[in-house]
Amino acid sequence: MPVRRYQFDLFADYFQLYLEDERADIDRLSFDWNDEVLHRLFAIGEGFVMIGTVRNMTVPLTIEVLDNEPATDFETWDHVAECHLAVTSGRLVASGCTDYLPDAPRIEIEPGDYRVRLSYGDLNTLSEDGLEGDDHYRVQMWRAPPAAPRVLKQRQIPL
Repeated sequence: MPVRRYQFDLFADYFQLYLEDERADIDRLSFDWNDEVLHRLFAIGEGFVMIGTVRNMTVPLTIEVLDNEPATDFETWDHVAECHLAVTSGRLVASGCTDYLPDAPRIEIEPGDYRVRLSYGDLNTLSEDGLEGDDHYRVQMWRAPPAAPRVLKQRQIPL
């Protein structure tokens, strides 16, 4: 059960959402979208996680801050991955790539190291033009020592 749960509708401009420590210094527009990032649908850097989306529109994002690692529920998700996020400021910012950061929502969180599980749902529900869909995204976070990023369930891309 989540300790805290937040729901946002964020504009995923350039097919990107960000979860970042308030003190992170990110150059969003020069990010390298290499094959590895495209394959795993996320990227990490000092103080941030970039979440790739399948639509360049407003998408729902749920963030859950947990006491412990959650049970796996991979069967209900298309793609699941994990990574590390260090939070030093005690505040997380959730935003789209081109959002005005002073207005972006913030979450109070205890400073420290977190494991972040990214779950991507209904990725294959997009309309023909790619503007409509039921895709949705979930972030689950719990205190954990740093560990390498990994994909736990790889998205199957239809032909």
